[in-house]
Amino acid sequence: MNIQNKVAIVTGGGTGVGRATSIQLAAQGCAVLVNYSRSADEAQATVEEIKDNGGKAIAHCADVSENPEVLEMIAATTQAFGKLDILVNNAGTTEFISFRDLDAVTPEIWDRIMKVNVIGAFQVARAAAKAIRKTSGTGDIVNVTSVAGLNATGSSIPYAASKAALNNVTLSLARTLAPDIRVNAVAPGFITGRWLENGLGDKYEAFRENFNENLPLKRVCDPKDVADAILSLLTGSQLVTGHILPCEAGMLLMQPLSIRSGK
Repeated sequence: MNIQNKVAIVTGGGTGVGRATSIQLAAQGCAVLVNYSRSADEAQATVEEIKDNGGKAIAHCADVSENPEVLEMIAATTQAFGKLDILVNNAGTTEFISFRDLDAVTPEIWDRIMKVNVIGAFQVARAAAKAIRKTSGTGDIVNVTSVAGLNATGSSIPYAASKAALNNVTLSLARTLAPDIRVNAVAPGFITGRWLENGLGDKYEAFRENFNENLPLKRVCDPKDVADAILSLLTGSQLVTGHILPCEAGMLLMQPLSIRSGK
């Protein structure tokens, strides 16, 4: 599908996968609302890069876990660009906790991770679906989940559970919103960049090299790889809905590995 002249929202759009996706969508002719909650400077820099290359973009601050802010973001999109066609649900959060350290997983951590990664994604999808149907008729939603939701690995047990839940929400929404709106997900593996650098600290390089050595395709993802996967769901066959597309260089073929403990 040609996405030129479409309008897209990318949550968490100023950094990492969100930034790469925003830039690629704009390069293919989309107007993009770059959402952020804390990374204001990065979101504005993403917008400026898009504009410098002849694209259309605005930055908008909204915490996806707060439904009033979600509704304001959707309204800002349609006010600025007249319609909405595409949502990339990329915003997320985690805590880096060894799977073995069960006592470190507090109710507050569970609440925050689930509120952003599951409830927040649902709230944005719900509001976006209404706007898509009202202003464009048909459209697409792509949720960014994780291989952690497929094989119960990753930064922490709550994170893995939240991404498994988002995979389930993806399937439920695909049934519910068809035939007007396709809903799919991309499930990345290890992604280079600030998220894991901050979470792993001085262990980051060792983990990255370990994955590079042992992954079947011998290279971890960078944000552009994941953006490519997201774009493939938007621009490819229009008969794909309700699917989770892993983008992980074959990580799912490996033995389970806790990203924090290495066990």
